[in-house]
Amino acid sequence: MAAAPVWSVDPRTGKQREQVAVEATAQEVDATVRAAHDARGALADRTVRAAFLRTAADKLQAAKDQLVEAGDAETALGPVRLTGELARTCYQLRAFADIVDEGAFLDVVINHPDDTATPPIPDLRRYKVPLGVVAVYSASNFPFAFSVAGGDTASALAAGNPVVVKAHPDHPALSELVAVVLRRAAAEHGIPEGVLGLVHGFEAGIELIKHPLVAAAGFTGSIRGGRALFDAAAARPVPIPFHGELGSLNPVVVTEAAAAERAEAIGTGLAGSMTLGVGQFCVKPGLVLVPSGAAGDGLVKSLTDAVSDTDAGVLLDHRMRDNFIAGVAERAELADVETPVTPGSGGEHTVSAGFLTVAASKLAQAGAYDLLLEECFGPVTVVARYEDEAERNQVLSRLPGNLTATVHLSAEEAVGEGRGREILAELTPLAGRVLVNGWPTGVAVAAAQHHGGPYPATTSTSTSVGGTAIERWMRPVVYQTTPEALLPVELRDDNPLGLPRRFNGQLER
Repeated sequence: MAAAPVWSVDPRTGKQREQVAVEATAQEVDATVRAAHDARGALADRTVRAAFLRTAADKLQAAKDQLVEAGDAETALGPVRLTGELARTCYQLRAFADIVDEGAFLDVVINHPDDTATPPIPDLRRYKVPLGVVAVYSASNFPFAFSVAGGDTASALAAGNPVVVKAHPDHPALSELVAVVLRRAAAEHGIPEGVLGLVHGFEAGIELIKHPLVAAAGFTGSIRGGRALFDAAAARPVPIPFHGELGSLNPVVVTEAAAAERAEAIGTGLAGSMTLGVGQFCVKPGLVLVPSGAAGDGLVKSLTDAVSDTDAGVLLDHRMRDNFIAGVAERAELADVETPVTPGSGGEHTVSAGFLTVAASKLAQAGAYDLLLEECFGPVTVVARYEDEAERNQVLSRLPGNLTATVHLSAEEAVGEGRGREILAELTPLAGRVLVNGWPTGVAVAAAQHHGGPYPATTSTSTSVGGTAIERWMRPVVYQTTPEALLPVELRDDNPLGLPRRFNGQLER
């Protein structure tokens, strides 16, 4: 494959700013993966691993001004948003360091022999080990939190795996800067810099997923791109796990009682959620089921007023801008689709927010209106007006998997014996995170978080946010009738590392 220049581009003007690197050749991808593979032994010590993650967070925070400036020049997300995202990224690295120190993620289970069991139980000792080199495909819309130092990288390193990142073309200069910071952090702890590799280019991404030393992959992006990589991962001579976040409509249901109770507040909240970050969040509400009638009319009026007051914004690149303008135009051309606030071009380099309305009956059966059930990246949502609960549920039954599903209930519906329980039962099969009387934008980094969902939201049942994201990059191993002297130290009876474990059926902390 021929090497081509990699340019940093200003999304505010669409013009190239500087050449950052060149696209990696197949030979360079191979060398990068092999360097990562050779560095894996340096991550074996959990103490060193945790210290590395904390140092990486410290160094990223220390380089904040330079990193935020570079990120804003390439993404136009603004210093406030980027500063917050960098803080989240640093917090995430430190949180995984705490998880590494605790050791519960190793899932240590020990069974001593029991000849009285049927069948008899031999000496069994189980824990989890790293998979190997992890390929990470950066996201466009989170240049810190889902990119070079983001959740996939942090969790893979925490599990003891070296990482090779395929940089996103929307922020190549920032990717290079972040990679340098992580490598410096690694060097401070005697870890080879190859533990964090970085490659640029479309073809490099294909070579990476095919490399025989790559043991797993994480991806955040489009359905089309993610599915192509997922298929490539499965088609390898030795298939590998592919944890992809591909796309999500994030449906919202507003009950008639909730609309009657607080139409204005719901309309204003919806406007804020769908336009946050110029609508460039994977959990943006893209379909909102609103009742017909006066209560729903009040909500639509509130939404109209709030969205009309939203300034035009810059998308991450001009390709996305073109796709957004074409996508909303195609949807608006469908018969009986109305645009109370017309989304589209806001100027030469910007887009304006808006929303579409349609009768829910149009979405209840397969046909041309299925387009409205597909994610449209940018500041737009579809408001479907339903006549009754049966029609609403029929639309819900046609939806694919999602990251989130939300319901707005009245105070009476939210109590234990209210209608809320039935609606939650309709929504739970659709998504990995179900919200009541809230908005899906904003994904907290917390132990109980789950950021995933049925396909096409994700290609696996795991999460990419929160402490359990580490589980994606490990596999269980059992040692049977193994002499104590040969056992990994984590599996010895005297537990010299003080690990949480299940010992002969009893949970020890």
